[in-house]
Order: sequence, then structure tokens, then C-alpha cells
Amino acid sequence: MVSRRELIQTAAALVAKPARATDRKPNLLFILADDHAGYVLGADGNRLAQTPNLDRLASEGTRFASNYCNSPVCTPSRQCILTGRLPHSAGVTVLETPLADDRMTLAKVLQHEGATTGVIGKMHFNQPGKPGLHGFDMAWTEDVVARQWSKEVGPVPSFGNEKTKPAWHPFQDPARIWLNSEALPFPRVREQMKSTWVAREACRFLQEHKDDRFALWVSFQEPHSPYDFPVEWRNKYKPEAFAIPQVGPEDTGQIPLIFRDLTGPEKQGIAQAYYTSVNFLDYNVGVVLDKLRQLNLENDTLVVYMADHGYCLGQHGRFEKHCGYDPALRVPLIIRWPGRVSRGVVRDFTESVDVPPTILDLLAAEPLPIQHGQSLKPYLQGRRVARPRATVFSEYLENEEALVRTSRWKFIHCSGKRLRTDGYKTDNPTPGRYVRLYDLQADPGEFHDVALRHADVVKRLSGEMLVRFRSTHPDAAAEPNGLGMPEALDWYVRPRDAKVVAV
Repeated sequence: MVSRRELIQTAAALVAKPARATDRKPNLLFILADDHAGYVLGADGNRLAQTPNLDRLASEGTRFASNYCNSPVCTPSRQCILTGRLPHSAGVTVLETPLADDRMTLAKVLQHEGATTGVIGKMHFNQPGKPGLHGFDMAWTEDVVARQWSKEVGPVPSFGNEKTKPAWHPFQDPARIWLNSEALPFPRVREQMKSTWVAREACRFLQEHKDDRFALWVSFQEPHSPYDFPVEWRNKYKPEAFAIPQVGPEDTGQIPLIFRDLTGPEKQGIAQAYYTSVNFLDYNVGVVLDKLRQLNLENDTLVVYMADHGYCLGQHGRFEKHCGYDPALRVPLIIRWPGRVSRGVVRDFTESVDVPPTILDLLAAEPLPIQHGQSLKPYLQGRRVARPRATVFSEYLENEEALVRTSRWKFIHCSGKRLRTDGYKTDNPTPGRYVRLYDLQADPGEFHDVALRHADVVKRLSGEMLVRFRSTHPDAAAEPNGLGMPEALDWYVRPRDAKVVAV
């Protein structure tokens, strides 16, 4: 919620709006991180997080402190953000699914509006980068970046006695190795890091298009495991600075088997590596933002920073996303546009699916043909939206699971029928249908399931979840007749991704 003080600051800022550098239509700079949890941010009150560039960005714009992703896994979340549609509507609900070429995207809209569109970095399109892909004139996605970066930096150098991390083999090596519990640096110096290359190419794009209208996505892989950072970044943190999160009495059976043998010091080392990687991410964000400032483009450019989803760093015994707990769901969202966007913090619920309509609204562009979110523009002008969200919705259909969160309650519905293929096997992989309900006022850590004591709340939130599915799912008209509410939810949480052939 926007405070009275923030409203006054907004009014003053709008009156004193600085002159635009040109009369052209505004640009978009969309910076995306991978696995950056909302709680690992200095501006969020985390004193351990060293994020000076993101903190400064937050101080210059609006930070949405209660923004939740619509899926705690990379591909569905990213395509949701790009299309403005919930994952089950976008047709991408599991990691390997490519986004269909005929889906309308933010990039296609802005391309049609006359912007030169580009993307540099990780996007999870699950097909090779090529000009025009999903509306990007320049599509330097993972495969293109890897080729160009490898060609430029050459073979891995020797660091003598300096120990660096081995090649990443998740689920093959023990978790302590692929989660980098020794907090080892990537075997490169800063200038040779892949994300340094991404930031440098983003700066080149800005330089080349400083006199044009552009929409540029810059997508960094940090702090995704194994939490990369260069040799110079080693020992920025001490592992003992990190407390080991509490594991609740109901967690034992649902902790993925691969994490069961991690020791306390190994868990602290994993957190050390993650926080170091966040700091390296922040550095490269600063490189791109500094270039925007040097080119005198700040007043002409809407800047959005966010992550695809959050991350658990030992909460409930997990080191992943792929679940319905808040650390995996709450993500940073910062929007800045000097003179056009107020400074402050919004604490009302927002969802990542709200970001596309907000961008198009701010840029006075045509809306997407299907929009499951709402524009947050009123917040950015120091007001509240007409209908603030009372709930947030997210889905992880790899586990046939969905959730609804209110200010007090977290409700999770899972069919318990799908043998998930994400590697996070538990003691009982297919337990059958279950629901969980957490009273977040009494139990903010989500340790005690109270579903049996609050059948009325379970019924109400089940109904809200079903309404969200029925109003957005492309197969809603085919829902079988006569299903009870739990059976209907089971029907909706099944993945139905089209098997798109990547070319």
C-alpha cells in the first residue's frame, strides 16, 4: 500500500518532471535474473545482501515488496512474463516446453510499435536463437551467447593453486558438489565471465541504438546454481555468517532425497555461494544501468528489474524452487522511469503476470490480446489500483500442484498422482491427493498444516483457485460435468503442454 508520505513525494516529483532528452517514444530496458529470491536484497531489509546497484534502482523508482511469481520454475514463469498469460494458458507449464511461435508477446507488440527489439541472455525458449524469434529482432539467447562467449574468451586458464569449481553436473554429482557448498569461484576472472560478456554486449546494443527507439531484454543466469562468480569475488562472505534455516516437524517426508545428507556447514557454504553470486549479478546490473546513464537515456527509458522466481536456501530442507513455499515464490520487482514513476514501496499483493500489462500501459502501447494480469500504473503514480489483489495464484504443474495465498492463509492443492521428473524425488513420490493450509499470521514459516481445523477456509480458497482456472484455462469448456471441487482441481492441474517441435 502506498503511504501518504509517498503520495506527497510523488506529486512533487511529477511537478518537477525533468525534460526528456528527445521527443521520441520511450524505450524499455528489461533486466531479468534467474532464481533471485525477493528476500536476498538490501532494499528488502536483508543486511547480508550486498546489492548496492539494485538498492539504488529501488530508491529511484517503485519496489513491489509483495510480488509473487505465477510458477516457481524457469520456463513457465518466463513465458508467463513474456506473454501476459498464466502458464496453463501460455501452453508452457513444464521446464522443457518451447513457447509456440504463434503466441503474442511483449516483444511482438513493441516491435509492431516501431521499437528495435533485442534479447541477450537466458530466456528458456527451448529452441535456437534466431532473428525474429518471438518478436526479437536480435535474439541472442543461451545458445548464441554460449557460442560467442566461448569463442571470445578461449580456453579455461590455469589458476595455479587456486581451487575453482568443477563442471556442473546436477543430480549426477552429490548435492554438496553441484550446489557449490565450498563456495568455489567459476574458473574465470571477471572480464572473462559469461555474464560480464552479456553486460558488455547489452552496453554495445544501447550505444548502437541510442538514437533509435529500443526494447532490450538483458537476462543474467545468476544466481542460479551453481551460483557463479569470478575468482576475484571469492571470500566476500564467511559461511558462518549464514544461519541454517529451521526445518519443521512436518518437513521430513517431503524434503527431496538429494538434500537429505547435506551437513550444516555445507548448507552454510551453499548460502555463501548464492549470496556471492547475487553480488556479482548486482555488479553487472550496475554496468548496464551506468551505460544507460552515460548515454543520457535514463529519462527516455522505462527500466524493469525482476526475477523469474524465488529460491529456497535451506527453508524446509530445500535448496531449489519447485514448491509452494514463500521463499520460492516472492520475487524482486523494481520499476523506474524518472519523472514518470513515483519513488516508494508498494506492499499490496502483485503477481508477475501483472508486469506485461503495466509495461504496455506505461508505454502507451496496444495491450496484449489476452492479459491475465492488471496494470500497476496507478501504484507507479502514487495511487492504488481500483481492485488491489486479495490473493495471489501460482502453479507448479510438474507436480500437479497449485496454490492461493492471502494475507493470512496459504492454500496448496496437489493431485499427488504425477511422478515428477524434475529430480526432486521424496519418500512417497505419488501420495495421492492432498491439501495443505498454513495460517501465516500464527505460522509465517509455513510449518504446521491446519487444513483439518479450517475446512471452511479450505473450501473458500479451493473455490477461488477453481475460479482462476476456469476463467483463464483454454480447456475450461471441456471440463467434465459433475466433478466435485477437488476432482475439478485435479483435472486442471494436469500439464497439457503442446509438443511443439523446435526448428
